[in-house]
Amino acid sequence: MPDNDTADDAKRAAHRALVERILTGDGRASAEQRKRAFDDEGLVPPVSTLIGKITRTPVRVEEADLAVAGCTEDEVFELVICAAVGHSTRLYEAGLAALADAISEEAPGHAS
Repeated sequence: MPDNDTADDAKRAAHRALVERILTGDGRASAEQRKRAFDDEGLVPPVSTLIGKITRTPVRVEEADLAVAGCTEDEVFELVICAAVGHSTRLYEAGLAALADAISEEAPGHAS
């Protein structure tokens, strides 16, 4: 059975591979569009509106939101995936940082 560090390394490697694939792999949306969706930066309406809903209020996404002018269904799908993975990555990293801070504050010798 692998130790926790090995399992964590495998998970991080799988995550890096996923991010690499969605950002630089073959796709209908340009690599630049996918990166912007992943980062939730530099997008213009109506794509920015859709991505904002995906990352902030996904329950409010409606079919009409997915009919983004100038984008094919494949492009919209790719941008939504990039946005969702980017957002979840930011949340995960923030959670790990908060956990590391909490652990370091509990460590012996930590000055409060």
